[in-house]
Amino acid sequence: MSDQPEITSADVRLAAMDLLARREHSVIELKRKLKRRFGDECVVDDQVARLAKEGLQSDARFAESFLCQRSGSGYGPVRLKAELRERGLSDEQIEQGLQELVIDWCEVASQVLEKKFGPEPPADVKEKARRLRFMQYRGFYQDHYQPLFPR
Repeated sequence: MSDQPEITSADVRLAAMDLLARREHSVIELKRKLKRRFGDECVVDDQVARLAKEGLQSDARFAESFLCQRSGSGYGPVRLKAELRERGLSDEQIEQGLQELVIDWCEVASQVLEKKFGPEPPADVKEKARRLRFMQYRGFYQDHYQPLFPR
């Protein structure tokens, strides 16, 4: 006999709902966390599919929440797309989320640049290159930040 209690679908569902109560999760994230905890892939897959069917889990809601939070933290669309792909969203879901997000990426890039480096222009070419690399790392397209750098 095993000391481990039998894992029921109710246990998995309750754990999933606890996770979703804290924040939105993508299907992939939710499955990954639940499989680590419970191990029974069939029960986890069934319960996550059931939650999605009931509308308690939604990749679209997850994308919207994630995009608002991360863009508000100063990350650009390139980085956001990559992070959403890592979390299991399709390119179509990502594009849909970005289209629904009304944001001026040039303004966000300007705010990020000023917050990190201040209002002064770069002193030399080396400093300009450093700032450009930072903006690329943050996930902005060149069109978003290039006008911020005087020639």
